[in-house]
Amino acid sequence: MARSALLNVMVEAARKAGKRLARDFGEVQNLQVSVKGPGDFVSAADMMAEKIIFEELSKARPKFGFLMEERGVVEGSDPQNRWIVDPLDGTTNFLHGIPLFGISIALEREGEIVAAIVYNPVMDELFAAEKGRGAFVNDRRIRVAARRRMTDCVFTTGIPHLGRPAHGDFLEQQRRVMLNSAGVRRFGAAAIDLCWVAAGRFDGFWETGLSPWDMAAGILMVREAGGYVSDLDDGQDMLAKGSIIAGNELIRKQLLETVRGE
Repeated sequence: MARSALLNVMVEAARKAGKRLARDFGEVQNLQVSVKGPGDFVSAADMMAEKIIFEELSKARPKFGFLMEERGVVEGSDPQNRWIVDPLDGTTNFLHGIPLFGISIALEREGEIVAAIVYNPVMDELFAAEKGRGAFVNDRRIRVAARRRMTDCVFTTGIPHLGRPAHGDFLEQQRRVMLNSAGVRRFGAAAIDLCWVAAGRFDGFWETGLSPWDMAAGILMVREAGGYVSDLDDGQDMLAKGSIIAGNELIRKQLLETVRGE
């Protein structure tokens, strides 16, 4: 894959933060046996990763703004370009020593995602995409799965924690999907889930209650891998509504109908 200068900036920021997260992840595994537990340590690791990314991207593109999980909105002098960053997607996995988490960086230009990076430092998998140039993992081109029937498909999703208002609705959604598919998985990192749909490992993904930084990069990854993405109202307002459904053209439509009980 021939990377643009812009994508190289994003890759360098992700790899630098990923090196620190991988080191901290090793410490978390050691802290699992302590009485206090690793919670405070993980919060610090999250903040440090975001600091590294913020500094690297600001140095390379000083006029761009930010939307970040920890810092929130940081206005830039260039109103057309904004980084959308999740420094640690899959915090609970990280906290429990589960090596499935990632750094997610997307560039939004005039309201459209035009470049994306998702990096899992433990697995050393780097997903990258630019608008009109395809999606890749470790420089290998990826495509969404080509299955055409839900009964042959394996889906991934995110489960609302017990007590949240959407929990009951989700259980009904999951029941319907399970009755009409080959299986449902829950891995705990939306950015990784979307990348794995882009790579054809999962056939589709749906979730509600997400933040923009959870899915911005993954949206472009799926599209550039030949897939389709919408919100659960079958529109394109995923970042504002916090809901998303993804897959190839046929499967996304079937999954949407199933999730909505149609």
